[in-house]
Amino acid sequence: MAGSSNPVQQTIEALAKERGIDPQVVIAAIEDAVLTASRKVFKGGENLKARFNMETAQVELVAVRTVVETVENPAVEISIAEARDTYREAFGEEVAASVEIGDEMEFPKPTEGFGRIAAQTAKQVIFQKVREAERDNIFAEYNQRVGEVITGMVKRFENGDIIMEIGRIETVLPRKEQSRAESYAPGDRVRAVIKAATRSTKGPQIVLSRTDPALLIKLFEQEVPEIYDGTVIIKGAVREAGDRAKVAVYSRQRDVDPVGACVGMKGTRVQAIIRGLRGEKIDIVEWSEDQVRFVTNALSPAKVQRVTIVDDHEKVMEVVVEDKQLSLAIGKKGQNVRLAAKLTGWRIDIKSEEEKRKEVEAQFEEFEMPADGEAGAGTAEELALPDIHDEVVGVLRQAGYTSAAQVAAADPADLIATGLDEETVQAVIEAAQAAAAGAGTAAPQEPPTES
Repeated sequence: MAGSSNPVQQTIEALAKERGIDPQVVIAAIEDAVLTASRKVFKGGENLKARFNMETAQVELVAVRTVVETVENPAVEISIAEARDTYREAFGEEVAASVEIGDEMEFPKPTEGFGRIAAQTAKQVIFQKVREAERDNIFAEYNQRVGEVITGMVKRFENGDIIMEIGRIETVLPRKEQSRAESYAPGDRVRAVIKAATRSTKGPQIVLSRTDPALLIKLFEQEVPEIYDGTVIIKGAVREAGDRAKVAVYSRQRDVDPVGACVGMKGTRVQAIIRGLRGEKIDIVEWSEDQVRFVTNALSPAKVQRVTIVDDHEKVMEVVVEDKQLSLAIGKKGQNVRLAAKLTGWRIDIKSEEEKRKEVEAQFEEFEMPADGEAGAGTAEELALPDIHDEVVGVLRQAGYTSAAQVAAADPADLIATGLDEETVQAVIEAAQAAAAGAGTAAPQEPPTES
């Protein structure tokens, strides 16, 4: 149809190009429109068909009748005798003789008499069909692009969701897929990953995400040539969007350092990704088939002293670090160890050297205790703080705190002196106060003094 001088065909081509659909879809819509409108004009129950004539650019309307022996419904049937007479007059005896029962005959119907209402109906059907085809195309296109990173412009806000414009279509960045560390204004250009494409009564909905690890992976693919060409492989990525992320990488070539390739000269590559995620910290660690080594790497930037597999089936590891490294290994509110656990798939129990030493001593004492019941004498109350990471509670136990009441009454400076950061200490005190109040403690014990 390309290059046609027919004005109607040119209009069809232009409409198809504008909406990004096949011209045949527009032609089918026109045929459906004329057929729908014709039923408002011809109400005799005939079997009507519409066909677009490419040469004349007109829609031909015909009534189809089936050849039968005896006519029961004249609107859709014609007797074989009448059919042969009709063909004999039009085409001669030879064609008439070839007519058989079950054949279909077409009888032209006029379209000039369509009124204003029928024409309006035709127009509505055309636009509806074209709109449906356009929606199907959009869904099909973006459903194939799930996981791809695209750049859109912030258009407006709806109940916390961000409506973004990508080309001719609107997409949505839901509140739950937004990083809490980011804020935007209309007109801002934002890179996001296509998370899903769904169908709805209002048309296809394209859902974007700024928190999905796929965004992080795609940004690395864009910034690191070794990842793009397959030399370096991303084995896993986990995020707490807006705060911190960990990425495990592996090199197929021994002479290529996977971590160095991702960091880039003077950190240029990873800094470009950090800027793209509005300041989110990224730990790049080397993946290893050796699970002990992988867990050791995943706890970066903390330095690990030793790792022991506690339960291979349940995937539990015990990690021992230097006393000064404990706070770094755990991270703020347990974030570092939590991300490392998600990245490796292992449950990680972190202990300081001092805590591990005391644990071993306690086991020896228990082993050497007489069996006359004295073993239970003088044992301290077990400190438990809901919502606080086990490693943080372990630090407090190591410092001598045995109850929530003791922690609640402690000077924050004393808690910071144990190696915890201020934010974690504040969370610990709040949890301890809640636990002590729930236990109905009458008088808190004095906090331990440093020897």
